Amino acid sequence: MRHAVIVLLTVCCFTPFCSRSSALLFAQTADELVAKNIQARGGMEKMKAIKTIRMTGKFEGGGGFVAAVSQENQRPDLIREAFTLQGMTAVQAYDGATGWQIQPFGGKKDPELMGEDDMRDLLLDSDFDGPLVDYKEKGSTVEFLGHDQVDGDDALRLKITLKNGDIIYDYLDPDTFIEIRKEIQQFIRGSVRDRVVGLGSYKPVNGVMYAFSMSQGPKNHPDAQTVTVQKMEANVTIDPADFALPASLKTEEKKSGIVGIH
Repeated sequence: MRHAVIVLLTVCCFTPFCSRSSALLFAQTADELVAKNIQARGGMEKMKAIKTIRMTGKFEGGGGFVAAVSQENQRPDLIREAFTLQGMTAVQAYDGATGWQIQPFGGKKDPELMGEDDMRDLLLDSDFDGPLVDYKEKGSTVEFLGHDQVDGDDALRLKITLKNGDIIYDYLDPDTFIEIRKEIQQFIRGSVRDRVVGLGSYKPVNGVMYAFSMSQGPKNHPDAQTVTVQKMEANVTIDPADFALPASLKTEEKKSGIVGIH
């Protein structure tokens, strides 16, 4: 764990004309900000009390493109995501060891295994509490990089380096310590894949704050896609078959040796 202690030495420290709050000049550590974020979200006890989450919502892309989306998560890292448009549903799921998908929009109606690179986004979404919680146990490091701006407003910037080497720049609201933006860098076969995720419209579910509005896109168009959560339920019963590897893939999995890496 690398702690980034930011000591701000500016001319404001030596002049009576400084208008910035002394709080902004106080050095903070990454672990202090992680603890404040967890507390702002409802606290570790309430977060760990949630064992399953089911979300349904509306996806909007460019040109009036609209689809229905859903996501189911179960501890520790099971996930199923669905995308429905014009009577067809695409599915991506992870059973804790293997990722699989159904992509009918590409003419593939049968389940197929996902490769490690294809699974990166899915594994991020499978992290039940998010990358800041228990980050050391997950093999990640967190650094505090100081203050930055998000849409013209002040934000606290954290750098999360995941076990696989990918990087998430996490931006916290300096008043609430809630996450408002993520910049994700994934290193795939010698190239870098970047995207920006905006988070907002937080609401409590079983005492834990969740974003009900999410945008996503490249840095030059960060709101290219949006998801508006219409319903979110905690501690619902989820059929284990929702995550389980389809029978048709079990033989293929053994032959290929493709497994998920968390």
